[in-house]
Amino acid sequence: MNNTRFSKLQKLFAPVDMTVGNPGKQIVAFAIPMLIGNIAQQLYNTADSVIVGRYVGDNALAAVGSASPILNLLLVLFVGISVGAGIMVSQYFGAKQREDLSGTIGSCITLTAISSLLIMIIGPLVSGPLLSYLDTPESIIGWCESYLNIIFIGILGMAYYNILGGVLRGLGDSVSALVYLLVATIVNIVLDIIFVASFHMGVAGVALATAIAQALSAVLCFFKLMRMSDIFDMKKKYLKLHKKYAMMTIRLGLPSGLTQAIFSMAMIIVQSLTNSFGEMFIAANVIVMRVDGFAMMPNFSFGTAMTTYAGQNVGARELERVDRGAKQGTFIAMGVSAAITALILVFGKYLMGIFTDTAELVDMSMRMMRILAVGYVAMAVTQSLSGVMRGAGDTMTPMWISLITTVAIRVPVAYGIAYLTRSEQYPGGRCESIFISLLFSWTLGAVITFIFYKWGKWKQKAIESV
Repeated sequence: MNNTRFSKLQKLFAPVDMTVGNPGKQIVAFAIPMLIGNIAQQLYNTADSVIVGRYVGDNALAAVGSASPILNLLLVLFVGISVGAGIMVSQYFGAKQREDLSGTIGSCITLTAISSLLIMIIGPLVSGPLLSYLDTPESIIGWCESYLNIIFIGILGMAYYNILGGVLRGLGDSVSALVYLLVATIVNIVLDIIFVASFHMGVAGVALATAIAQALSAVLCFFKLMRMSDIFDMKKKYLKLHKKYAMMTIRLGLPSGLTQAIFSMAMIIVQSLTNSFGEMFIAANVIVMRVDGFAMMPNFSFGTAMTTYAGQNVGARELERVDRGAKQGTFIAMGVSAAITALILVFGKYLMGIFTDTAELVDMSMRMMRILAVGYVAMAVTQSLSGVMRGAGDTMTPMWISLITTVAIRVPVAYGIAYLTRSEQYPGGRCESIFISLLFSWTLGAVITFIFYKWGKWKQKAIESV
């Protein structure tokens, strides 16, 4: 009996071959641990916001939120490496190419070290000037800079968790990455309470807790990979930066990294508009974005699951199976997203009340959340079908769609609505412009993504990659 239980436990933490079995069931089974993991990931940010909002104040809450777009912009290197690594690992694992799989993982480990060093140097140098350029209110700019600098100095742990977690997911093991993230989340919350509530370190304590917790999750991921010698080799020769694997990782991941950069740049541009509405709206924006993180979780989870699913099946030359899984996965993602969005609309006010006792802030946050509601189902379509395209090796199409929707559409719409709604009562325009523009870009993005998926350029990329 004990041996049977141990065998089941081993299977749970083992890589999953997604080239066999029912596509929908495989995608859901892979996405569920990722969804739980995304909840844990969101708890990182939520715990930071709740604790700093409760123990320091609404301005500290606004400071953490204002720092986020700059942090995301400077993390694009890791996004690119993570996505590129995940695609290559899933394809080589599906094709059972051990040598290429080992070379890819080793090169990614070295590439991450180099990228982390760059961010550690560049981040603290540019954070202050960027915050000033964005007209960050004087009351919070010091806290913003302190938060960012600590995160940048401790970037190695965050970088390696994201990259190594991506490698594990590419191998079909979403459970191990989940467990390590849950451990780190608990550590993060405990350290948040100690540093902020007990040591009164303020925003700096939140950043330090996050850096330590993510370093722990990175170490756990690394030890897990060290024990997977039956699938690939972690030898010194593979840790050298092989041009073939490094360039392929960058080529596949760069469009996703640029997508994140484009999104972050758009957020930074819109953040300037957000800042113009004052500290109260900045704090409301932070609360909405934290709840938004929970609403988006099914979409991101299914998007990543679809990338791994498509990558493994492309590697195994099962293109017809990719198409079947795309349809099933997208419909399931839409259903899950609709259910979670409904729950947030019903109970959202209670969630937002966790962050602050200020009734006006809670009401404003809930009003903005209602504007976004329908957009989450649209994002389920975008994330799922973009995930399929990326897994097949077509990372450029999602990048261009993101460029169009976030820069060419969202930014002008946000500023345009703000301009058109100026009045004596609202000299800078209505603050709702921020969220109406976001809803519009999400909905249009879903339509464009569906059209390009049906067009089928991703199938040609899949044929070329195998």
